[in-house]
Amino acid sequence: MLTELVQRADMVVVEAAAHANKVFRFGNSEWTPPSLHSALQSSLPRTEVQTETLSPTAAVDAVRRGWLSAALVPCMSLVEPAERGEPALDTAVIAREPVWLAVPQGHPLSAEPALEARHLASLNWVRYAQDHWFHPIEKLLFTRFPRTEPEVLHYADGHHEAMNWVRDAHAAALTTPTGATSDVCLVPISGTESTEMVMVWRSGSFGRATLARLVETVRRYYCAYARTIPRYWAWMKDNPADFPELLHYLRTA
Repeated sequence: MLTELVQRADMVVVEAAAHANKVFRFGNSEWTPPSLHSALQSSLPRTEVQTETLSPTAAVDAVRRGWLSAALVPCMSLVEPAERGEPALDTAVIAREPVWLAVPQGHPLSAEPALEARHLASLNWVRYAQDHWFHPIEKLLFTRFPRTEPEVLHYADGHHEAMNWVRDAHAAALTTPTGATSDVCLVPISGTESTEMVMVWRSGSFGRATLARLVETVRRYYCAYARTIPRYWAWMKDNPADFPELLHYLRTA
């Protein structure tokens, strides 16, 4: 009982400090564009917004501890149920992202409308480190490739590192479209997997109106960022059923 009381007291102190400082701290994985900070600040004009890039697991832990007000993480499975005495977390799926292939500009596969597994057997690969959140998704997709063992040049610890290898070493890598950089070419893969971009926050930490505004802001921002990736945005417009959370924004765009 005493342990639980101490934990609850810690939560009250953190919550009170957050309100006193009037700071909204938002966590994001992989990398955080300045435009995301600007979008959040516009939606919360009376609050100072701070953004932080950290691993998905660390982001969820920081939300649970009260250091972050909310976070955007890739995969619902990273948000584990609260243990006894821990604050509960709520989630909302912002978008579902397909996994595509990244190849260098001008690569022979770059003009394909969509790739089959047979197209991928002879490529030189950049893959992801085993402790990276994307590794299980990548591992699942690799089981569908022909049994020929692919050549792996490097194991990267993030999408942007992987994209540098794609560009400079003429390798191939799996990625989500928003994980790619503008100096590589993205190609859809038939029968691919998707990841969930999930916003996480502590239960009861926001009023209903504020929460609705935050979810709308992040979804609208996601669509605005997707517009900067012409092939992906065209794919979204042509396949709206694959993006149920974004249907409103796709129809009004």
